[in-house]
Amino acid sequence: MAVAVPPDALGRRVACGTDYGTVRYVGSVSGTAGIWLGVEWDDPQRGKHDGSYEGTQYFKCRHPKGGSFIRPNKANFGVDFLTAVKDRYGLNDKQDVQYGTGSTVVFGTKTVEFVGMDSVAEQQRQVQLNRLVDISVRECAVSHAGQEEEISRTCANMRHINLSKNLISSWETVTAIASQVQNLETLNVSENKMRFPSTSTFISSAFSNLKILALNQTEITWTEVLLCAQGWPVLEELYLSSNNITVLERPDNVLQTLKLLDLSDNQLLDGNQLHLLAQLPRLEQLILRNTGISSIHFPDAGFGCKTKMFPSLKRLAINDNEISQWSSINELDKLPSLRALQCNNNPFMDTEKNPETLIQLIIAKISQLEVLNNCEILPAERRGAELDYRKIFGKDWLEAGGHWNPEKNKPSEEFLAAHPRYPALCLKYGAPEEGELKGRQPLTLKNQLLTLTIKCPEKPEQKPVEKKLPESMTIQKVKGLLYRLLKIPGSELKLSYESSKLEGKEVELDNDLKPLQFYSIESGDCVLVRW
Repeated sequence: MAVAVPPDALGRRVACGTDYGTVRYVGSVSGTAGIWLGVEWDDPQRGKHDGSYEGTQYFKCRHPKGGSFIRPNKANFGVDFLTAVKDRYGLNDKQDVQYGTGSTVVFGTKTVEFVGMDSVAEQQRQVQLNRLVDISVRECAVSHAGQEEEISRTCANMRHINLSKNLISSWETVTAIASQVQNLETLNVSENKMRFPSTSTFISSAFSNLKILALNQTEITWTEVLLCAQGWPVLEELYLSSNNITVLERPDNVLQTLKLLDLSDNQLLDGNQLHLLAQLPRLEQLILRNTGISSIHFPDAGFGCKTKMFPSLKRLAINDNEISQWSSINELDKLPSLRALQCNNNPFMDTEKNPETLIQLIIAKISQLEVLNNCEILPAERRGAELDYRKIFGKDWLEAGGHWNPEKNKPSEEFLAAHPRYPALCLKYGAPEEGELKGRQPLTLKNQLLTLTIKCPEKPEQKPVEKKLPESMTIQKVKGLLYRLLKIPGSELKLSYESSKLEGKEVELDNDLKPLQFYSIESGDCVLVRW
C-alpha cells in the first residue's frame, strides 16, 4: 500500500534510521514507478549524488555526494510534541494497557468490568504531565506542535524544554510550541537545521520569560538572530556555536539583557567583528573558542587605560584560535571587569618554552585576572609573577629610557607598547635595582642557592640562623629541614617570610608543594617559623 506523503513534505526534516536529512524533491523519477523523495543528508557520506539522476537535475545539494532518493515509507516525518513527551515519560495509552489499567480485569474465570476506568487513567496521566517542569525530548523525532492549545492544557507547569536533535524544520514550529508554555525559561533547540524569518515579522510573546536559549548547529545567521531577538526581551544566555556565522552586526535595541554569548566554532572574518558586540551593557561572559580570530584590539584606550568597550565582561574564552602576538594579551588588561580568561592553544603560547614562565607572563600582563585557564591565581602567585616580570624586562626598560629618577624616567613608546603594565609594576614594587638587572645567569647550583635568615618570633631567646637553601626546594622539604634543626614536628610549622622590599608585610608560604622560587624569595630575606 502506498504511503501518503505530507502535503508540506518539501523542505521538511526527515529521519531514516539514524540518519537525518532535508526533503529537497517530491515526485517521480524518470525510468521508475511511483513517488520518490529527494533528500539532502546532513552527513554527505549517506548520499550518492548531487541530486541528479541519469543526466536530469531533480534537486541541488551543497555536497557533490550529499543527496539520494528514498521511498516515502522509508522516511520518518516525526510526531507532535505531546506524543513525544508521553512516549518519553511512559504516559501514553500503550503503557496503560501494558500495566493493566484498562476497563476490565480477570479474576480466575470471572471478568470484572470497572466502569469509568478509562477516564480515571486519563486523569492520572493528566496529573503526571502537569507535574513535569523539566522536559527532555531529545532525539524523539518531534516535528510539529500538534493540536492548538493541547500542550497548554496538558503540560501547564513546564519551564525547561530540551528539543535538541529532532525533526523541526522551521522557527515557526518552535514558536507554536513555546506559545503554549506560559513560563518557559530554558529552551534548547540545537541540532535542528531549520528555516528562520528573513524579514521582520509579528513579534510573538511566546518567549517573553525566556532566559536561556541554545541554537547550536541550527544554521542560523547573525542577521536572523537579531530579527528573532526582538521577541526575547529578557534573554540572559544565548548559545550559537557551529552555525557558520562569519559576519556580525551591532545589536541595536535587542539582546540588551544578555549576560552570556557563545559564538564558538564560528569562523569570524576578523577580531574587529567583536567591536560590534562591545556595547552590550550586561554581557559578563563571551565564549569565542575556535572562531579563527588572530588579534584583539581596543583602539579607544591607550597604554595603561581602560576601554569603554565590554563594560561588564568578566569571563572571556579565546582558546583554540590564531592569536600569535603578545600585544593581544596586553590589550586584555584594558577590559575593566575581566576576571577569568581561557587562552590555551594559541600560537603566542609557543613563544615561551617554559609553561610556568608562560603563565607568569600572562598573569603579570593582566592586572585584575583571578582565574587563568580554569586555575585560580593565588595572591602569592600574582606577586611572584609580577616581581619576576619586573626583573626580566628591567634591562630592556633601562635601555628604552627608563630611569630610577622619576624626572628622568621616559621609556620609549615601543617599550610601553610591548610592556604597558611595566610602569604600574614599578609603582607597586619600586623600580628594579641595578643588582637585579644582570640578566639570567647560568643555572649552576651556586646561582640557585638562597642565603636566608631563619627566625622564631615565638622564641626570641633563640638566635637567628643563616641557611643556604636551593630555590627549587619545596616548602614541605624546608619544613622537614627545620624540624631537624629546631626539633619541632614539621606538620605543625607555619612559615612566612619578610623582605626589605615589602616593609611591614609578611607573605605566607602556604603551599607545601611549591618551591621557594614560586614565592619570589631572594637572598637576604627572613623566613619566620611559627607553630
